[in-house]
Amino acid sequence: MKAPRIVITGRPGSGKSTLFNNTLNYLKNKGYRIAGVHSPEVRDDKGRRIGFKFIDLYDGYQGWLARRNYYSSIRVGAYGVVVDEAIRVWKRALENMEKADVIGIDEVGPMELKLPQFKTDLIKIITSVEKPLILVVHYRLRDPEILNALNNALKYVVTISNRVALSYRVPKEVADIIDRFYKREQ
Repeated sequence: MKAPRIVITGRPGSGKSTLFNNTLNYLKNKGYRIAGVHSPEVRDDKGRRIGFKFIDLYDGYQGWLARRNYYSSIRVGAYGVVVDEAIRVWKRALENMEKADVIGIDEVGPMELKLPQFKTDLIKIITSVEKPLILVVHYRLRDPEILNALNNALKYVVTISNRVALSYRVPKEVADIIDRFYKREQ
């Protein structure tokens, strides 16, 4: 059996990251070791988004992915990509993927794809690493190489109207798929 590839996608605010986190927590509770990255937004004390962190899922090591009003030659909208910090986290996450049972990446989006080597590493992970992979993919991703590599992935499209139902169904479905891949007893 080929290592499963699972994609979670949907519009901003639909609940993609929540579903991703719930699924990973379910897998952790079953004893799976998780590695990869998560890029949550950061808000100031007035609730305004000021940037995005980049966090290693294996050990919690983190740095900035992008910040508002940060000078960088690499920009996405109002955000400057903090290349050195993000690359440091990404390299550590890549090393930690060797120790994991499941790889998770939240998200494959415009900021992450601005990082040198991210796309190349991601395609290698998708096509060559024989471990289950769970990806949150930006709903507007149009990169033909990445989309082609994910052509046979199981896809969940999260919407405001289905997110509650998916939050109950998807973690168990994904765990069942991964259990079958590893031939584990439930």
